Amino acid sequence: MMQAIQSGPRALRRTLFAGASGLAVALSLGVGAAAAQTAPQDPQEGPTQVDEIIVTGFRASLSASLDAKRRETNVVDVIVAEDIADFPDLNLAESIQRVPGVAIDRDAGEGRSITVRGLGADFTRTRINGMEAQATAGGTDSSGGANRGRGFDFNVFASELFQSITVRKTAAAETEEGSLGATVDLQASRPFDYRGATAALSVQGGYNDLSETWSPRTALLLSNTFGQNDEFGALVSVAYSERDSLEEGFSSVRWAPAAAPGSGNSGGFCSPFDYDVDPTTAGIQRNPSSGNGASATNCATGVLRPTNTASNNAAFALANDPNVFIPRLPRYGRLSHTQERLGVTGAFQWRPADTTLFSLDVLYSKLDATRQEDFLEALSFSRNAAAGGQTQIGVRDAVVENNMLVYGLFDNVDVRSESRFDVLSTEFLQVSLTAQHDFSDRLRGSYYFGRAESNFDNPIQTTVTLDRSNTQGYSWDFRGNPDAPVINYGFDVTDPANWQWRPSTAAVPRSEIRLRPNGVDTVFDSAQADLEYDAQEWLTVKTGVNWKSYDSTSFDFRRTDETVVPALPPGVTVADISNLLTGFGTNLIPGGTDSSWLRPDLNAIADLFDIYCNCDTGVPGGDFRLTSITNGNARGGNRSIHEEDLAFYLQADFNLDLFSMPVRGNVGVRQVTTWLEAEGYSSTGGGTLVQGENEYTDTLPSLNLTFEPVEDLLIRFGAAKVMARPQIGNTLAGTNYLVPTTSLAASGPNFTASIGNVKLEPFRANTYDLSVEWYFAEESLLSFAYFYKDIDTYIQILRQDLPYTALTALNPSAFAPGFCSGACSPTTIFQLTAAVNTEGGPLKGFEVSYQQPFRFLPGPLGNTGVQLNYTHVESEIDYCANALCTAFQTDDLINLSPQSWNATLYYEDDKFSARVSAASRDGYIQNVPGRNGNQVEGKKETLNIDASASYQLTDQVEVTFEALNLTDEENHQFVGDGADRESTSVYHHTGRQYFIGARYRF
Repeated sequence: MMQAIQSGPRALRRTLFAGASGLAVALSLGVGAAAAQTAPQDPQEGPTQVDEIIVTGFRASLSASLDAKRRETNVVDVIVAEDIADFPDLNLAESIQRVPGVAIDRDAGEGRSITVRGLGADFTRTRINGMEAQATAGGTDSSGGANRGRGFDFNVFASELFQSITVRKTAAAETEEGSLGATVDLQASRPFDYRGATAALSVQGGYNDLSETWSPRTALLLSNTFGQNDEFGALVSVAYSERDSLEEGFSSVRWAPAAAPGSGNSGGFCSPFDYDVDPTTAGIQRNPSSGNGASATNCATGVLRPTNTASNNAAFALANDPNVFIPRLPRYGRLSHTQERLGVTGAFQWRPADTTLFSLDVLYSKLDATRQEDFLEALSFSRNAAAGGQTQIGVRDAVVENNMLVYGLFDNVDVRSESRFDVLSTEFLQVSLTAQHDFSDRLRGSYYFGRAESNFDNPIQTTVTLDRSNTQGYSWDFRGNPDAPVINYGFDVTDPANWQWRPSTAAVPRSEIRLRPNGVDTVFDSAQADLEYDAQEWLTVKTGVNWKSYDSTSFDFRRTDETVVPALPPGVTVADISNLLTGFGTNLIPGGTDSSWLRPDLNAIADLFDIYCNCDTGVPGGDFRLTSITNGNARGGNRSIHEEDLAFYLQADFNLDLFSMPVRGNVGVRQVTTWLEAEGYSSTGGGTLVQGENEYTDTLPSLNLTFEPVEDLLIRFGAAKVMARPQIGNTLAGTNYLVPTTSLAASGPNFTASIGNVKLEPFRANTYDLSVEWYFAEESLLSFAYFYKDIDTYIQILRQDLPYTALTALNPSAFAPGFCSGACSPTTIFQLTAAVNTEGGPLKGFEVSYQQPFRFLPGPLGNTGVQLNYTHVESEIDYCANALCTAFQTDDLINLSPQSWNATLYYEDDKFSARVSAASRDGYIQNVPGRNGNQVEGKKETLNIDASASYQLTDQVEVTFEALNLTDEENHQFVGDGADRESTSVYHHTGRQYFIGARYRF
């Protein structure tokens, strides 16, 4: 039989709203803020009951997290602060990765984005103080560059600004739509979380063992309540940090086929003189057009073909094979990062009566950074004949393993020293107002309105090069280390006399001055109204309406021709515009590889040529005017998206006894309509403004059930239909999704085209979750969760090689015959990139979690404990292999790691606390199909180990120590055939980070 449980929704609500916060009670007893904090109190989902917890520190955080998880009806995981303004990790993403099913991606050694149950950042929504928001930041090219999509960059914020994080893995009608993976709630502190005056201060110094620099980090929180009945509250918190770090390693900017007809090849190597195509026709000279080169005797004007010897012929025959892949831009490099981050929160609360509460939340963050990139590279292998590239190279020796040219000795190689400098800034501001009111004992309402704005600006992105043409005796050797090859450049790379500044009057390669300021602005406006009615003691009916407006605008400026530069004035030499990079590659590069090289002096070149004047200096090659939509090189970066969403929901929450078994849950339906407007400028036809619109409606039913068949054992079931809106763009994939523009690069050396698609349908899936949670002892949990997502609408990147005539047939106006001239001919092969809807496929997996303090152990061992979790995910996505989708390639979902695990072992007594944590993630795919003829692009597995310790000197003072990335884990990216070949495209490390400091609470 069914029986209403008296401690149902209405009783719970009364307990929370009429009484003092359990957190405030805990603090008044001297317990840390995290000890009693619960899941974020989202306006539309209502607060969660708070219990008093008698433990402190890291164990307090774990215990409070378990209590919040246990009380929830939906499948959630919660992380709470260990103390006032003291989150378990220094980086938000690195804290979230402790949650089962969550893995993170790093940029410059710092957590930036998350993947939940195999679904990447574009499938996860993030809310701050109950309101959806997006924070965007810049990144290295290998990590995707500036965020121009829907993902959230967690490195924008200091973790000290937040009190709790909730990861919601199942959908409910009252929860905003837009996520296939999870909804992440970030909750900042509010004054009514504390009783009376509260303050905390922390100061740390950070040291990086690769850059060998110290950097400060500090945080302050001040909170107070006042008024006759403490009906007013005000809180402000500030976090400030600096960070100086180095990133060093090898990269190749992908691998490509060594010869035609392989996709993305640069034309093949230059054949030896009188090379015999067919051994049966001895003495017949190979046609120069098919053997490359300018004539029967020359690879290029003034560059002789290799001599016809048995060794040269054999080396050429082995290397010049369309099934053999070569590094496009083999290089070693150093990236120097500086970062300054300021975060401020303000919260103001007013409770004029026990039945009414107003909350105003303000969050501000400013992330300023610079990045200097210095590379020593061979550029010929990625350039075609028109650019003086691969077709001029002679091969003297070659070794092929697993379809990779792992060793090569070459002549006529162009070598480049490239320096790039970026100034990057992200400014984020969110203001939200929330009102909650009880109209009666049975009817309640909550309302909020807010605005979140993120402005990313990259005002300086400058690249300058020094070059050397036709170097003899250049070689690479991957045989000893596939990730860090021995590279012999064939000359002294530290001597200015061996380098050239090659102006526009010189033959290719020419030196370059690239100026590419760019940015992205995103704005969320959001409003919501909710009503709750207690129809019965066991039944609450909820309804509400939600409106959101989302705008994303990106801009890009460039020079008209970046390869046109002035000549050096009389009396100025390469030595005057260069300096020496030293000390590169400690514990990284193999013997025989240069650890110092000459690099361009960016400041000297900027002063010499006045490159930032945004003017034409009047000297040949000195036009430094920057243009955007009138510039074919920059038009594609200027685009905007306007999106409005209107949603209504109806939900019933229930709490019953079913045959003496407690059962609670919710069932409901949400309907949302999305209106989309997108515009941009096609790169052809003089910068044509292109606009497009789309509209779609989704009806999203959901069900969540929680059974308690025996005490302390919970069985949860969830089912829902969910959707996630299409990505806006993907820098890593080299395309945009929604903006209906076309782009065309018809001048070489790489011939590419793309088409946007505003009519893309959203990702849609049916999801099912089943979990068992056993709270077998105090502060302990053993759980198993199974999830299945049937993705029936998917969006993939489609790449195919087409002659220009086929592009013209596909879109006669965007790819008109007149746009193909010079190096382009009607038969030139272009790689066309576009986003298309496909059928998708299933995603399934399970999570296992175990958490327990070892109180049963004797002596000090009784102060230890453990937190473990393991996630396994599988997917089978059918990716179209051609434009008509008549052939398919089945592979994993993008960003999905089949296995991941986290482990934390801790010790904590009244004075001393220490823990060590490990986070492991399998390798995963980043692009399918890959670029340059590769089937996939991806990242290798990672294992990150962190440690921390603290000692309580007094009740108010605590000293702290933290160590991050103890294994100095590499960022290891690859391209390959999806089977055996995994060719290294990035292999960088950032060093270990240590922090020592103190906290004071008063």
